Amino acid sequence: MTYYKGENFDELVKSGITLVDFYADWCGPCKMLGSVLETIDDNDIKILKVNVDEYSDLANRFRIMSIPHLIFFKDGKEIFSSVGFIDKSMLEEKISEVKSLK
Repeated sequence: MTYYKGENFDELVKSGITLVDFYADWCGPCKMLGSVLETIDDNDIKILKVNVDEYSDLANRFRIMSIPHLIFFKDGKEIFSSVGFIDKSMLEEKISEVKSLK
């Protein structure tokens, strides 16, 4: 899991599968989801956490209105998004779906 620190976002998501977690430190459901994300052990998925308070320009770019907000990217293209807490089994199901896309 990597924390976004102002790098070129498009470069970070341009290849492979990237799961981006838009979160805030003060958000209870974000903390719960963060714990779930820490349990994901899949070398085929990059997990990138973006703090919406620190990087509001990026949150605005993706029209993030509620958090936690997950966006899956595959080779730079937005594939799927989810708003709110999701449990590990639901997250693993979404990861499998995204991995199966050609």
